This record gives sequence, structure tokens and C-alpha cells, in this order.
Amino acid sequence: MDHHGDEKTTANDKQLSPQSSTDYAAARQSRGDYEGMSAREYLATRIPSLRPPLTKLGNPIIGLRKLTTMQWMQFLVAFFGWTWDAFDFFTVSLTVEDLAKTFDRSNTDITWGITLVLMLRSVGAIIFGIWADRYGRKWPFIFNLFLFIILELGTGFTQTYQQFLAVRALYGIAMGGLYGNAAATALEDAPPEAKGILSGMLQQGYAFGYLLATAFARALVGTTRHEWRPLFWFGACPPVLIIIFRLFLPETESFQERQRVRAADENVGKTFVSEGKVALRKHWLLLIYLVLLMTGFNFMSHGSQDLYPTMLENQYNFSADSETVTQVVANLGAMIGGTIVGQLSQSLGRRTSIISASIIGGILLYPYTFTADTKVIAPAFFEQFCVQGAWGVVPIHLMELSPGSFRTFVVGTSYQLGNLVSSASSTIEATLGERFPLPDKIEDGEPVKRYEYGKVICIFMACVYVYVIVLALVGPEKLGALMDVEHDDDLKEAAGEKYQRAVGQRRSGREAADEERSSSSDGERVVKS
Repeated sequence: MDHHGDEKTTANDKQLSPQSSTDYAAARQSRGDYEGMSAREYLATRIPSLRPPLTKLGNPIIGLRKLTTMQWMQFLVAFFGWTWDAFDFFTVSLTVEDLAKTFDRSNTDITWGITLVLMLRSVGAIIFGIWADRYGRKWPFIFNLFLFIILELGTGFTQTYQQFLAVRALYGIAMGGLYGNAAATALEDAPPEAKGILSGMLQQGYAFGYLLATAFARALVGTTRHEWRPLFWFGACPPVLIIIFRLFLPETESFQERQRVRAADENVGKTFVSEGKVALRKHWLLLIYLVLLMTGFNFMSHGSQDLYPTMLENQYNFSADSETVTQVVANLGAMIGGTIVGQLSQSLGRRTSIISASIIGGILLYPYTFTADTKVIAPAFFEQFCVQGAWGVVPIHLMELSPGSFRTFVVGTSYQLGNLVSSASSTIEATLGERFPLPDKIEDGEPVKRYEYGKVICIFMACVYVYVIVLALVGPEKLGALMDVEHDDDLKEAAGEKYQRAVGQRRSGREAADEERSSSSDGERVVKS
């Protein structure tokens, strides 16, 4: 498979009619071979390239059974790390009122702790991404989790508002470094036919982390004299187990191959810098596109979720129990949707899957935001099925598009920069909601202002869906892109002759191993006969 447009154009290709030239370009793009196209030729492929390849999916269980034990271990440690990343993030979101009471501050002041995390996640993505791409996935992952332990414990022991903000700011840097590393660890070595469903499963670690945080907040917050602090102290414990798990696992095979190519030069760092220059020169426009795409995705997630509990409680007068049940069901829909759509993207294509989920999600916006009783549970399930269904494609889509030498950096940084831009989504929705007041309600003898948040969420999300559909439509796709060094033209250009020697040695070693296995099989058959 050629990913970068290096294939030779035949005489027959040159004689194609204008219409068939467009078809040929669309066929090239469907293989990820878009970089040699002119802008006009590329734009002409946007609609034709949405045609699903309709690759036979088969039984997803069979695809998952093709994973080796080591590949399963790599996926699971990444999933657990990403799940606990989400758990630690939501510990503040679920204890805002308790924190405000302890520090004698308003809820708005406490939410600055959340904002600081979102703002500084990009810093962590850059630092840990470059570290992981240069020196390996293992130790940055472990150090990330070590910081989770220290900073969650630290949050639980803070005595002042200023201490709280300082610790959460540092946590933002730590949190930002995990996503790209988790995606690379989970997906780099996975069999191609299993990458779609694994992508969906990995992404839903975030929803699983939210469910765990909700459950443990109910169990630990306000049940002792330490109030909210036990939740944070508990949050520091599971990362110890995840660190031990990761210590027993090696680097991914994909990264080890890359290091062997770099080691063919006496100056490994020089080769890495050369790879960076090649990637920046060839893919700078792609990097901008990925940030814009992830901005839309993060607006989709935050816009549909952050203010939704407030809408249920404030506008529709849901009880705490009804609100919790609705949120849990919605997150179950998210987890199921991410897994299913991630698998379907293997057959429908990444972009077509994203666009389809966004269209269906847009259709469901009205019942999602205008159903005034507990019947909203069904729309909430299917709306989050669509939102996180589209999200389920994201890890593998970013991995396939990213330059091989900088996968962790590109995946993590594009995701976190998009998160930074979208961090104001709940503030935007809340501010706009105040323009649509409803009659006050009385609680404990006091009037409470009510707003028509459902209308705002509906309109806001409709705009976000249109934005994501347009970005997915005009963007590239490299469905099924191989992630080993033999298919990395950037590394080939950066390493030069050293690349050819290293890849040649790898092929020779692989052929010798295959020949040895074949000889062993023949010998066993002779003995049996």
C-alpha cells in the first residue's frame, strides 16, 4: 500500500478522460494517497471518496481473537490509564459545591480549577508527546501516572483555594500527556481488522471513568468527617496498579522498529530532528486541520454533556436520582455507540462513519433537549450513542493520519488544543441560556431563576454538528494505513540509506523466521506421518 503518492503514473493513467481522472484520484485518496494531488483534484474527490469500501466486517470477536497476548496487554494498560485519567478529571466536577464550601468560594471560583486543567493539557501533550516519540511510550506513561498519584493526593490535602488551583494546574499538564500515548500504545501493533473496534473501546474509557467517578463520589463524598477529600485520596490508589502493570510490558513493536532504524545512525537524536523537519514540511497543513477537527469534536462532547445536568435540574425540575439515572443511561449509550461505530468504520470508512453519526445525532437533538420528563432517557441514550459513536472513530483516524515518527505528539496535541478551544462551551451555553428566562421556581422558600437551556443546547449542537460534518467531508482519510517503518516515507526520507539497510535487515530476519517456521511445520508433518 502506498500512502504518500509515490506511485508511478502509467501511460493509461495519463490518457484518462476528465471524469475517469476524478475517479482515479478518488481511488488514490481512498488509499490515503492524496499528497501528490493539486487542490482542485483533491476537492473533486471529497464526495466520491465518501463511498464506503464495504469491507466485510465479519464477527468482531474473531477480529479481537487475532490479538496476541502482548497486544491485549498493551491495549488494556492503555485503556485503564485513559479511564483513570477521566476519573481524576471528574473528581472536581462532581464535588464543586463541596469544594466551594470548604474554601469559602463560589462555584464559579472552583470551576477555575477545571478551566486550568483544560488550558494546560496542551502543554502536557507537547512535552510528553515529544518525549514518547523520541524515547518510547513506556516511561512517559509511567511518569504520567506517577504524577496522577502525587497530584490527586495533593488535591486531597490542600487547605487553601490558592493551593487547590496550583495543584490542579499541575494536574492539567499531567492529564494532557496521556491521551496520545494511550492511543499509540493500544493501537500501533494491533491487527488491522481489529483497529476499528479497539479504537471505539479505547475512547469509551473516558465514559467509563465518568461512571466510576460518579459511583465512588456517591460512596465517598460526605460520608466521613473528611467530606470530599476521600474521593481524591482514593483516586491516587489505582494508578499504582496500572504503573506495576506497565512496568512488566515492553515498548510497542512499532516503536522498537523505529528505534532500530534510528540506531543505524551514530546520532539518534539527529535522525529524530530530521524526521521532525520532514514531518513539519510535509504535514503542517494536516496538523492545522486535525486541530480544527478536534475542536469540533470537543465542542460536540462538551456542548452535549456539560450543561445537560443543569438543564434537567433547572429547566425540567428533575430530582437528583432522576438526573443521575439519566446521566448513567446516557453514558452507557456512549460506551456502546463508540464501540459499535468504531467497528463499523472498518467497513464504512472513517469519514463516512463520523458524518453518519453526526447526521443522526442532529436529528435526535429535539427530543434530547425538549423532552420534559423521564422519557428523555431514551433520547439521551441514543444522542450520546451518536456523539460518542463519532468519537469512537477518533483514535484510529488520528493515528492513521499522523506522521509515523510523531504519532503520540500529533494525536495528543491536536486533541488537547481542540479541547482548549472548546473549554468555554458550557460558559457560552450558560450565558446564552440567560437570554431565555422562564418563570422562577421556589426552593426552600426562596425563588430560583430558571432558563430555557434546552433551546440553547439544541441550537448550539446543531451548529457544531454542521461544523464537524463539513470538516470531515473536506478532510483526508487513510483507512487501513499500516504503521510499521516499511510504510513510513517520512522516516525513509529522513534516515536515507540507513533506512534501506535497517528495513532490509528487518525483511531478511522476518523471511528467515518464516522459513524456520515452515521447516518446523514440514518436520512435524513428516514425524506424524
